[in-house]
Amino acid sequence: MDVLQICVIVISMCFTAFRPSIGQKQNLDSSLEIYRKLFETKRKDQMHALKNMIELNDINQQYKIIDIMLKGLFKVLEDSKSILIGADVQADGPLPHDEKLKDAYSHIVENTAFFGDVALRFPKIVHYYYDRNSNWNNLIRWGISFCNQTGVFDEGPHTHLLNLMAQELGINEKSPDYKNPFKDEDDDFIETTDAFRKAFKDEEKRRKKEDKRKELRKGPRISKTRSEL
Repeated sequence: MDVLQICVIVISMCFTAFRPSIGQKQNLDSSLEIYRKLFETKRKDQMHALKNMIELNDINQQYKIIDIMLKGLFKVLEDSKSILIGADVQADGPLPHDEKLKDAYSHIVENTAFFGDVALRFPKIVHYYYDRNSNWNNLIRWGISFCNQTGVFDEGPHTHLLNLMAQELGINEKSPDYKNPFKDEDDDFIETTDAFRKAFKDEEKRRKKEDKRKELRKGPRISKTRSEL
């Protein structure tokens, strides 16, 4: 699978949402159970997209894909948050019946989870972009809080995802026994080879030099006095 295909698949994960078909007579427990099943299906698709990105084994391309993906993901989170707040949808309440609200609800839950997956597997790349954007920090804090109240993550294989993500991103204080399950004892990615590790370090150096060049190009601004004009 080429880079473009992987990029399309990963980005599509952010914009598509599973809509639970919820009848008016269904109670909170049954509607939540229906959504959990749909959520599990979406998670399988997300894991497949993530696996393709890991197997790409090209740090430069992974930077580019994650950069594009994060911009799309946080735009979806921002729009969905506004929709839910505007309609006064409560995270711990019944799932909404309106199609637009159902999409917004699903986008928050599914994209917050997917961001957690990416942050835990590519922490250095994610931190490179995430740490520079305070708005993203506020959005993901809200998203984690919303997801914790939904009950979607209370059972099953994703129980610890939100807490691990919050610790990795510095949203929650790291516990003494915290360990990213996707990194080995040497703080390197489990999936990487020696060549990949070298490429990662080279890419990090290149990015730092690029940032410095951007700062130098901006330079100090000299304001002209009225007499000089």
